Amino acid sequence: MKALIFDLDDTLIVEAASADSAFLETCQLAESRYKVDPQELHATVRETCRILWQRTPVHSYCLEIGMSSWEGLWARFEGDDYNLKVLKNWAPVYRFNSWYEALLKHKIDDKEFAAELAEEFPANRRKRHVIYDDAVPALEFFSQSHLLGLITNGAPDLQWEKIKGAGIQNYFDEIVISGEVGFGKPNRRIYETILSRLKVTIKQVAIIGNNLRSDVQGAQEIGIKAIWLNRIGRLRYNSVVPDFEISTLHELKEIV
Repeated sequence: MKALIFDLDDTLIVEAASADSAFLETCQLAESRYKVDPQELHATVRETCRILWQRTPVHSYCLEIGMSSWEGLWARFEGDDYNLKVLKNWAPVYRFNSWYEALLKHKIDDKEFAAELAEEFPANRRKRHVIYDDAVPALEFFSQSHLLGLITNGAPDLQWEKIKGAGIQNYFDEIVISGEVGFGKPNRRIYETILSRLKVTIKQVAIIGNNLRSDVQGAQEIGIKAIWLNRIGRLRYNSVVPDFEISTLHELKEIV
């Protein structure tokens, strides 16, 4: 084995929990001003932004690159791609409406406050570039003996911000971001792209990720060994069977 390919979100960095924490901190402003329950507003704005995200004029692109609705609330959408330009122009209205419509569901009609929350959430999320404790030791160890690759779905500026914010960019020989190439996991082309850049064959690599569909199934469909990082002891929710299952990156040494 010559190379290891890692996923980013919730494999090396804490994504879902960081987003939840940023949402709750933002929603606490509404609690102090309008006595609304922050947990309830959090649930409402997440539901609202998911619905509105489906109305983006380039929704098929967002699906293809695997970008979530909550990431759309803080991405800058920088880049020359036509789809990114459309999203950059559309995003301010999307962010405002996500918060304003959520507030309305709690009987709060305050456009100025909605605009404030729409700016506060990105600031709160950007304070949270949290990396798992086992990530750097694993990357340091394997970078001495293997080529390391990173595949991640999302908007280019957002994923680069996470990578640089976590301080892990220099560990990787190649980094492929779906928004830069126009397709994301589990599309076989994104795996083929990083294999080509690393100059390795399918049989010379393994991929490590937390998502059974995009990380494990996508890799296995083209013959790459897939290691499922199951940090929280979830049950498998589909018929996908990983080649290996680990609960921490510390276990990777024994497998490799």
